[in-house]
Amino acid sequence: MAPSAAVAPAAACAGSDGRPGEGRAGRSPHSVVPTGHAALDAGLPGGGWPRGGLVELLPARSGLDEMGLLMPALARISTGEMAWVVCVAPPLPPYAPAWAAAGVALSRLLVTRASGGDVAGACIRALGADGVGALVAWLPAADAAILGRLQQLAEARRTLIFLFRPAGTAGNTSPASLRIGIDAAVAGRLSLRLFSGYGDACAELPELAVGRPADEPPFAAGMRTNPGHRPASRPEQAAVA
Repeated sequence: MAPSAAVAPAAACAGSDGRPGEGRAGRSPHSVVPTGHAALDAGLPGGGWPRGGLVELLPARSGLDEMGLLMPALARISTGEMAWVVCVAPPLPPYAPAWAAAGVALSRLLVTRASGGDVAGACIRALGADGVGALVAWLPAADAAILGRLQQLAEARRTLIFLFRPAGTAGNTSPASLRIGIDAAVAGRLSLRLFSGYGDACAELPELAVGRPADEPPFAAGMRTNPGHRPASRPEQAAVA
């Protein structure tokens, strides 16, 4: 993903207080959840994933092990905080052994099937439920109004929201607190780049080696559900397949 302009330091992607955000007027600072990758925390504005902020993840293609970026935080949310992790419209069902090996509590994992315009609605319903600590959604098509609504809900609910969107949307304007382009680097590492809310590439992040459990398929490319698994309870308003 070639930048459209010279890449500036990471601070250019943050507000004047150095917290996550794109310097939009009135954007309040976020508390953060550590990513679980020390080098990534050091490179991100605010030092982690913004709790109560929308994070857009823009992979150049699928199958980059991009879910490995999120697994430590999802494990923290589901196990440490006992909150729900809701996945909306994943391209393939989650492969339960890989998620469990990464530390995610499967009893706190919900998967919602949706397509087209129903994906945004499923996200909104999930965010209206109690006890949702993180939402991960695959949302290829979304206009500014939908993204703005999700950002507002993230701020109101203090929830982690990760949206996987096509790399081609990087040049669009967005209200997201963080926007990260993802591509393959050498030796199985990921190349990461911050984009501003106005579509400019504004900082390079450290390359990361994102591991997955041995002998298991990639997190985003070989996932299967455990048909015998049922959580003990569910957020009342979350749409669960």
